Amino acid sequence: MAVGTEDIIQAQGIKRVFGRGSGAVTVLKGVDIHLPAGRLVAFKGRSGSGKTTLINLLSALDRPTEGKIVFNGRDLTAMSNKQRDEVRRTEMGLIFQSFALIPLMSAYENVEFVLRIAGTPASERKAAAIHALEQVGLKPRMHHRPFELSGGEQQRTAIARAIAHKPKLILADEPTAELDSRTGLHIIKVFRDLVEQSGITIAITTHDPAIMEIVDQVYELEDGQIVSHN
Repeated sequence: MAVGTEDIIQAQGIKRVFGRGSGAVTVLKGVDIHLPAGRLVAFKGRSGSGKTTLINLLSALDRPTEGKIVFNGRDLTAMSNKQRDEVRRTEMGLIFQSFALIPLMSAYENVEFVLRIAGTPASERKAAAIHALEQVGLKPRMHHRPFELSGGEQQRTAIARAIAHKPKLILADEPTAELDSRTGLHIIKVFRDLVEQSGITIAITTHDPAIMEIVDQVYELEDGQIVSHN
């Protein structure tokens, strides 16, 4: 597969096998993808199609059994665990369907905490956290704890946390699964705005057909393989 210079991440011949011998299960079977910079991309498919496994591999949370993943010109599959952790912490943003917010921290504190982990200087953290919350329309609610926020507000806090350190790539696994359709669509529009305003690449997994009308590219997975791409 020829890959352009504008791709932020590319995967070539990705295979992921869990287990060994007669109990081995092949979840991904030679997947090729490329994500251009500044695009909103969706991976769609039924449960068990391999979407989450693919997201875990692209985010360096897991390693492929075979194949190569290149992020921003560097081979993730050739890196040590420490190097992969550093890339993920400083250049990627991860969003999960469960929100994964720290319950005793306010929205602002949740975002600021991740900036600490990313190594953002103390003098810059407050402004960066507030700016991220402002980008997702949550500045007026930034001192509220998760239990005081709606599901949509909690997910927007999770998005703010993911974008605060200005990553090159955001990966979101079923980010609207726990939300009603109207709130879920609003979250996708927040992603759309972030892509257009900040040039971030965002890749999400979803099974919601309404989302397909908003994204730039769609990869469809079925039984561990890409069956369509448009």
